[in-house]
Amino acid sequence: MKQALFLFLLVITSLFLRAQDNRMQLQQIEDELKPLAYAILNEDQFLDRFKADSAFTRGLVRALRTTHSFRYHFDSLITISQQYAPDSSFRIFTWQIQMEDMNHFRQKGAIQMRTNDGSLKLIPLFDASKFTEAPFDSIRTNQNWIGAVYYNIIQTTYNNRKYYTLFGYDEHDARSSRKWMEVMTFDANGNPQFGGRYFNYREDDIKPKQPAFRFCLEYKKDANAKLNYDPELNMIVMAHLVSEEGDNKKKHTLVPYGTFEGFKWLGGKWVHQADITEVNPDGRVNPDQTRKRGNL
Repeated sequence: MKQALFLFLLVITSLFLRAQDNRMQLQQIEDELKPLAYAILNEDQFLDRFKADSAFTRGLVRALRTTHSFRYHFDSLITISQQYAPDSSFRIFTWQIQMEDMNHFRQKGAIQMRTNDGSLKLIPLFDASKFTEAPFDSIRTNQNWIGAVYYNIIQTTYNNRKYYTLFGYDEHDARSSRKWMEVMTFDANGNPQFGGRYFNYREDDIKPKQPAFRFCLEYKKDANAKLNYDPELNMIVMAHLVSEEGDNKKKHTLVPYGTFEGFKWLGGKWVHQADITEVNPDGRVNPDQTRKRGNL
């Protein structure tokens, strides 16, 4: 009996010490990643941003290979978005890099799946936005993802299937910004599927033309139009937009009007609600993706 108890305590102690070693290793790698994450967003020269992005990606993968890394939060990487699914089945890392022309951005990302043994299952995301003129027209995979820096994930169900709605930010170009909303599911092999016929609304000059497999709100740079889930209302809340020039087709002129519309999950779709009352109109819904000066 004493021998069995001793062996049990020995195993528990060994597991505890191993977990402590893993955490210390992850903290050390996070310290190495912090200046790289900062440089991706803040270096003036594209080559320096590109080098930082490459080094950061390699370092992040190295960190995630540590056993049970899924439980570790990289809290100091403030320019890198980390969003856990509500059921903790996965998390998504996303970030963006300003391209050489200084007018466009490309998003980077990866999905880390939770595994029972703590090993790494990582799905890289490849931004195909630059290579398509029809981002709304199809279900996409991780190989031709429409890039965004995700700031929220919510989970819904329909017919015993899980649906994850992703909310993402995209600096887009010099005149306008975008917010994306799309539903992600997993196929029978565990591969992510981005988009689908999940949005029910009457199209207009502001909303994407139907059929839309993902939803986008494009607006004037720095206007900060809200698009996010409101748990008090149990709805997606979206700012009404109007054109400063009276032409809603000019996306770079669209600004919030001060009222709200939205979507409600009904019958396996997000159904448009024309007018809603926002309970707490909080615009702080994006990860901090502004260029930062000063100390790290």
